[in-house]
Amino acid sequence: MPARIPEIDLSPLRGTEDERRALANKLTAVYHDIGFAVLVNHGLPTGYLDTMFAMMAQFFALPDAQKLLIDKRESRHFRGWEAVGTEFTNNRPDVREQIDIWSERPALAEDVLPAYLRLLGPNQWMPDHVIPAQKALTLDWFNRLGTIADEILSLFALGLGLEADHFHTAFDKNSMSLMKFISYPPTPEGAAGVNAHHDTGFVTLLAAGPTPGLQVLDPTGDWIDVPVVPDSFVLNIGEMLQAMTGNYLVATAHRVITSEPRMSTAYFHGPSLHTALDPIQLSPRFIDAVAGSERHRSAGFMTTKEQTAAGVRDLGSTNRTNTYGEQLWNYFARSYPDMMQAHYG
Repeated sequence: MPARIPEIDLSPLRGTEDERRALANKLTAVYHDIGFAVLVNHGLPTGYLDTMFAMMAQFFALPDAQKLLIDKRESRHFRGWEAVGTEFTNNRPDVREQIDIWSERPALAEDVLPAYLRLLGPNQWMPDHVIPAQKALTLDWFNRLGTIADEILSLFALGLGLEADHFHTAFDKNSMSLMKFISYPPTPEGAAGVNAHHDTGFVTLLAAGPTPGLQVLDPTGDWIDVPVVPDSFVLNIGEMLQAMTGNYLVATAHRVITSEPRMSTAYFHGPSLHTALDPIQLSPRFIDAVAGSERHRSAGFMTTKEQTAAGVRDLGSTNRTNTYGEQLWNYFARSYPDMMQAHYG
């Protein structure tokens, strides 16, 4: 029988130390198992998500001529708006349009090394006369979700037997988190709004909106629908945590297939580009749990375009990059080959 996506109440974050540790243990167990959950009582003000969706609806209703004011193709830092079919996920085109906004950083030289430092740079913003206060609202959203993501990383650290601040040192002036504002048209037969994939960074917080369509590959190999829960976030982890925990925590494959127009917004919490993906020293019980589970031992990573052409199965790569920056550079090379070629050859 397919697994069920659990619902996790985050109100113990504001409770006693014992309540926080109980929540940490529960969260860590869920992400060792299915790797997805719906979070409620996250602490954001009532109606705040509605404000974000109203801003997205206003933008996506604009004609393309106005959206091109922040054309991603003009950004060597891969920030801005893109039309349906621009991004490739798992080496297949996605049926969605979106705005990508990364952590605001000063731009470095176009030929700086290592190459992943070229990703640092400014975002593109709509003029206020077109979308009033888009920048201010987005940056406030970015900061609020970053705070929630930091709290979740503290819970994972506690659940793994580490100090609560174990992961926080990875976030410095070169950290790179991503916010996506996404609009999906109805998915054509045989395609996907976003194709099956793993996320790249530490944790992802998704405001999935009122329209179903998000699906998760459960441990038995079945695609299951993520339930629509008002005023909630969907939480999943990325390949960084999978790599650093030696596959104890798993990045779970997911996709979007929708029969009607759908909007969502996702926040991907990313560390410094220099962060090494070295395995954490965990207690033997975590290591033994991986050794005793074929699913965890064989959990793979996103393939490169070259690996797919060579016959490596989807999400079946055993390659692990050395740093988050390398992993992110590979993501852009895989997802935006034309833009990568145009800007960097």
